[in-house]
Amino acid sequence: MTRVEVAPKVLNWAIERAGFTPGELAQRIPQLPAWTRGEPHPTLKQLEGFAKATHVPLGYLFLPEPPVETVPIPDFRTVARTRVRRPSPDLLDTLYICQQRQEWYKDFERAMGGRPLEFVGSVKVSQNAVPIAAAIRHALGFDVEERRRMPYWTDALRSFIAQADDLGVLVMVSGVVGSNNRRKLNPREFRGFALADGIAPLVFINGADTKAAQMFTLAHELAHIWLGQSALSDSQAYVLPDHEVERWCNQVAAELLVPLDLFRDEYNRRAELREETDRLARRFKVSTLVVLRRIHDAGGLTWDDYLAAYGEELERLLALPRGSGGNFYLTLGARASKRFARALVVSTLEGRSSFTEAFRLLGFKKMTTFEDLQRSLGMGV
Repeated sequence: MTRVEVAPKVLNWAIERAGFTPGELAQRIPQLPAWTRGEPHPTLKQLEGFAKATHVPLGYLFLPEPPVETVPIPDFRTVARTRVRRPSPDLLDTLYICQQRQEWYKDFERAMGGRPLEFVGSVKVSQNAVPIAAAIRHALGFDVEERRRMPYWTDALRSFIAQADDLGVLVMVSGVVGSNNRRKLNPREFRGFALADGIAPLVFINGADTKAAQMFTLAHELAHIWLGQSALSDSQAYVLPDHEVERWCNQVAAELLVPLDLFRDEYNRRAELREETDRLARRFKVSTLVVLRRIHDAGGLTWDDYLAAYGEELERLLALPRGSGGNFYLTLGARASKRFARALVVSTLEGRSSFTEAFRLLGFKKMTTFEDLQRSLGMGV
C-alpha cells in the first residue's frame, strides 16, 4: 500500500484552520494521531478524506510548510478594534465561489454584448454622503413612500434585493457555504462583501445574520459598488469604523435607508424610546436597529445611550424565533442571485454552457433540481 509523506505541521495547520482540535477530528479519523507523528503516513485515499473533512485543498497538504492564506480583497473587518487576520475556510470558500460565479457572468454578459454599468466607480469618498445616497436610491427605485405601503419591513428587504439585482448587481444571500447546509457561515466573522466590477458587480450578504442586519449590509456593500472598490466588511450600523472608506459607506447606508431630513420630520423626541423606535421602523420599513442609528444621528440619543439601546435591541432580535428555510428552489435563486441563475439556465439550455458547469456553479448534482429551479424562476421546462 503506497503512503504519502505529509509534514505533521501541515496536518496540524489544517486541523486548526478548520476549527477542530486534534482530539475532535480523531473521533472521525482514528489514524490521525499516528499521522501527526509521522508513523505511518496516510494513503492518498485517506489524505483525500482528511482534506474533505477539513475543507483544505488537497494540494496544500503536499507543501513542506503551512501556507499563509489571505483574503483576496481588501479586508476592513475588526474585532475589538483589532484587524482580523486569519480567515476561516468557510469565508474563503464563499469568496472563491462568488468570484467564480462573477467571472462566469462577466463572460456571459460580454458575449451578449453587455456594456459596463455607469454607476460602478462613479463616486468618491470625498463626496457628501447625502446626495450620493439619494442618487443610489433613485437608481434603484428605492422609494420611501412605496416602502411605507408595504406590510412589513422584511418585504422592503426582499424588494431592495430585487431592485439591486434588476439594476445589474448580482446579490447573493446565503447562510451556508455554496449549497452545503452543514457548513454554516458565522455572522460574527463577516456580514457581507462587495466584489466591484464594471460589468458584473456582486454583493454577498451573510444570510445567517439577522434579517435586520442584512438590510444595512446590503446598503453598505452597495456603497462600495458605487465607489468601485471591492471590500470585506463588518458593516454594523452601530460601529464607528477606523477606516475612512468604511465610515463613509456606513453614512451612505444609513442615509440611503432613512433620509435624515425625512426622519427629523417624523421623529417625536418626547415619545417613549421603545414605542417610537417601533413606530418609525414601521413608518420607514427598516429594522429597529437602523432606526436607533438615525435617532442618534438626529440628536435624540448620546453615543453611549445609543450603544446601550442598540445592544439591548440586538439581543432581543437574536432571541426571536427564526423562520423555516422556505422553498429550496426560491432559496437557491437567492443564494446564487436570480440574475445569475437565470443567465446560467439560459446559457445551459442554449448549449453555450454545459450542464456539468451549471451544476458546479449552482452547487447541486441532479437534473431534476435544475428543472425545478428553472420552473421556480418562471422559465418553464
